[in-house]
Amino acid sequence: MARAAPDNLAAAAGRRQARSVVRPHLPAVLDPRITEHRNPRSASIDLASPLEIVEIINSEDRTVADAVATQNAQIAKAIETTERVFRAGGRLIYAGAGTSGRLGVLDAAECPPTFGVPPEMVQGLIAGGHAALLRAQEGAEDSPEGGARDVDALAIGNNDFLIGIAASGSTPYVQGAISRARERGASTAILACTPPPAAMLAVADIAIVPITGPEVVTGSTRMKAGTATKLVLNMITTGAMIRIGKTYGNLMVDLKATNAKLRDRSERILVEVCEVDRTEARRLLAESGGSVKTAIVMHALGVSRPKAEDALARAGGVVRRAVSAPPPPVK
Repeated sequence: MARAAPDNLAAAAGRRQARSVVRPHLPAVLDPRITEHRNPRSASIDLASPLEIVEIINSEDRTVADAVATQNAQIAKAIETTERVFRAGGRLIYAGAGTSGRLGVLDAAECPPTFGVPPEMVQGLIAGGHAALLRAQEGAEDSPEGGARDVDALAIGNNDFLIGIAASGSTPYVQGAISRARERGASTAILACTPPPAAMLAVADIAIVPITGPEVVTGSTRMKAGTATKLVLNMITTGAMIRIGKTYGNLMVDLKATNAKLRDRSERILVEVCEVDRTEARRLLAESGGSVKTAIVMHALGVSRPKAEDALARAGGVVRRAVSAPPPPVK
């Protein structure tokens, strides 16, 4: 085979060099969503050791709580709205897709065993339905009509509060859910980790937007954005439940003793609060119908279960108001 002439080789090398020089200077196509930007602090993470990977991720995670703290006032408004709808017999509904949807469903699922509420009180909608909890349902998040249909299926109305969760701030399913909930008279909010578009903000009464910045792995919002979302949801439901009397001080007194761990916790709470032994705690729990807060009021006021329940009703479900005394001090 004939060898290429030196001039041809030089020309080919020149073209290769030109391509290598020109390519890095091509204009970047930047997504306006901050959660889609590249993180310069993790740009070489593919060369990092396991320990270095952990240190990079941990360093980024430490910024999340500060981002959430910038939204304290907005989160407090969400707690106030949730308390209001709960006291009116309404529901808190989450709507999201992917990680955002799964976190909403998770928070809703944790409320009944933690606070003794019916599962209908806090519910989670996820694009693609329950199947999406275990496996991504491609395309479901792109349907605003799907979000609207899911809202209609729950007959969301005036006494309800829907929080749309969209890390990127722009998920069509969430947009459809919030818009339809607003049309049906519900209170609405958007929880996002990048500034939402005007169309999303226009249908949300409350905007909670902790800016968590670019992810360690570009666009992987299950990381910092997911952590921020979990923190915010924890605060909203826990804060609202505290406000409607689900704790006595910081003791979880409205839990459902549905397994051995929760029965043990219920008894230990009564031992501490009522200053009784385990046997008496079990008796109080049995006579109260398994309700820790009712048992506390029965013991404190020396009354029967019906009278304790009546006292709690008059106190808006708040034990401290029913017994007019604080829980024992922390030892």
